[in-house]
Amino acid sequence: MFEHGEMSPAATATVPPSTGDRVRELQERIRSMQATKLDTRSIPTHPALAELLPGGSLMAGSSYSVENSLTLLMALLAGPSAAGAWCGVVGIPEFGIEAAASFGIDLDRLALVPHPGEHWLTVAAALADVLTVVVARPSKHASDGAIARLAARIRQRGATLIVLGAWPQSEAMLSLSESRWNGIGSGHGYLSERQATVTVTSRAGARPRSGRLWLPDARQQFRAEPRPLHHQPPLVRVAG
Repeated sequence: MFEHGEMSPAATATVPPSTGDRVRELQERIRSMQATKLDTRSIPTHPALAELLPGGSLMAGSSYSVENSLTLLMALLAGPSAAGAWCGVVGIPEFGIEAAASFGIDLDRLALVPHPGEHWLTVAAALADVLTVVVARPSKHASDGAIARLAARIRQRGATLIVLGAWPQSEAMLSLSESRWNGIGSGHGYLSERQATVTVTSRAGARPRSGRLWLPDARQQFRAEPRPLHHQPPLVRVAG
């Protein structure tokens, strides 16, 4: 089910035939291989996005949605992955592992299921049993009951779900606007860096938060654009 190069001996060892035993054993292996012990509620998030998200981070047991941007999706995954979280990507065959690696996502803790077909909900729910962050793109419309069951599974397991596209259960929607690429000269050169406005709209009804981010910069890094300082006008001494 997982498609990503060669997996470690621990991940390919023979497991008991029982499905329940297989899930429990894989869950214990992943937990023992975590490089960093993650907080039970908040999940380490890339600093460029932390100040825009409700609560300053992704939250365990919650769902988020990204409006049709693989780059922004990778930015969300970069923080948890760098902190030691296992991540899974379901139903996104164009998710590039070379790009993911250059943005800081650890491929040794990344599970890919590019073609789940109509079973994407089942696959996402199964991955939530053993992974910290699950990314999915719905392959078809899901019923309200199926969406509610997946949300309950996410809460129960303490996983985080990120959906590429609209999702009724999301705590916040992240979107890009005012995107601009740099790098091409007068008819020559390569696109080397991208600057865009990221807006986070919270389900709680708070005012949307926006920030200007490099996605990525010339060094293939995500970072926030420093906000300009507002200087006060110089004092003028008036003779009295």
